[in-house]
Amino acid sequence: MEGTVDGFSYGLVTPVVAYLMACLGGALGLRCTTRSLLVAHSWRPGWLALGSAAIGSGIWTMHFIAMMGFTVQETPIHYDKATTFASLAVAIAMVGVGIFIVGYRGARGTALFTGGTITGLGIASMHYLGMAGMRLGGTLRYNTLTVAASVVIAVVAAIAALWAAGQIRGFLWSLGASLVMGLAVSGMHYTGMAAVTVHLHDAPGDPSGTSSAELLAPLMIGPLAFLLLSGVIVIFDPLMMLGKADLRAAARPRPRPTPWRAPATAWPGA
Repeated sequence: MEGTVDGFSYGLVTPVVAYLMACLGGALGLRCTTRSLLVAHSWRPGWLALGSAAIGSGIWTMHFIAMMGFTVQETPIHYDKATTFASLAVAIAMVGVGIFIVGYRGARGTALFTGGTITGLGIASMHYLGMAGMRLGGTLRYNTLTVAASVVIAVVAAIAALWAAGQIRGFLWSLGASLVMGLAVSGMHYTGMAAVTVHLHDAPGDPSGTSSAELLAPLMIGPLAFLLLSGVIVIFDPLMMLGKADLRAAARPRPRPTPWRAPATAWPGA
């Protein structure tokens, strides 16, 4: 027997909030990626790591905010904590690989394609591993073509977002890149959810019980706090609000002042 699936049990609230969280994580992560291109090599890993964690946390938070609106009428839904947090680790790790490739090789050519592809696959991996952590009185089944479409959406949009981040422009340019990243995550998520059907067991469970929101909200406290901290770091970095010319000028090494020397004095009779 097929379950009655509702992905929007809170209406447009969860999709809109989820999209905004994906944009926030993308904005922070992509600005950190841009910042890494303007600093000495010794500082670059720190900025790239912060960017990877911000994007990964934003992806993960977006997914589970959206999942608050996912219900199956005939059975309650629970989440395995180990698998749920493993999906966060996978998101940060795979996005980190893609971000580091672009950070060190540049946002163009093979490096952009490789880094964007890995980042997009990280988004998709986080989604489907998070889905694997669901526990309900039935079995999830997926439409293969729709799943493939969701992965393509994630990869293409991730490449576009990383390309935009690598242009080293001002705030508005990065804002556009973060909107694209948010679109990648949200589009991938809801396309992937469109592939889902639930085949209920012969004896479905009691549909009453704890709601998804009550189960998931405590799990998101840590990632949300991290995104807030990352936002503070990025906002108070003076280079983050500058335009392209100003960014390049600020990043250019300043010449060292020539030490003052007393003029030579010609002595009488010399």
